[in-house]
Amino acid sequence: MSVCGIVLAAGAGTRFGGPKVLVPGWLDRETTTLLEGGCDRVVVVLGASLDVAPPTTSRITHVVADDWANGLSASLRRGLGEAAGSDALITLVDLPGLPVSVVERVLAAAGPLRQAVFAGRPGHPVYVAEEHQAALADTLSGDSGARAYLAEYHATEVECGDLWDGLDVDRADSNSS
Repeated sequence: MSVCGIVLAAGAGTRFGGPKVLVPGWLDRETTTLLEGGCDRVVVVLGASLDVAPPTTSRITHVVADDWANGLSASLRRGLGEAAGSDALITLVDLPGLPVSVVERVLAAAGPLRQAVFAGRPGHPVYVAEEHQAALADTLSGDSGARAYLAEYHATEVECGDLWDGLDVDRADSNSS
C-alpha cells in the first residue's frame, strides 16, 4: 500500500504571530522529511495563508481547506480526503525539526493506527491506514484532531524519544528555523 504524507499547514498561527507555513524553510523541510522517510507522495493542506503554496510536482501537491477557521478538524478531514487510496502519515508544519528517522520508525511499526510518542507523550507523525480514514474523518469536529479516535481504537504507540523531543514550535521566539 502506498503512503500519502499529509502536512497540516492551514492554521492562522495566532500564538505564533502569523501562519507558520510562512516561516522560510519549514514547509520544504516537512515535505522533504516525509518523502525521504518513505512516503510516496505528500499533500500540504493550506488555509489561512496561500502565500507560500508549494510547487506542485509529481510527488508534492497542495489543497485548500476552505473551512480551515473551523479548527484542526477541517484541515485533517481535507487531508484525509486527499489520501484516498493510500495509507496516511500525518504531521504538522510546526515541527521543523522532525527527523527522517522518526518517520521511518513510525512507518516500520505494525498496526493500522500508529502514533509517535516522545517519552510517552503523544505527538506526530500519526499513521492512519486507509480502512480507518473515513471513520476517523466522521469523528472530527472543531479544533480537535485524531487523539480520541486513536485512543478508542488502541493505536500502536511508537516510542521515538530517543530520536527527538517531538516538540512543536508555538511561539516566534522559540523559532527553530
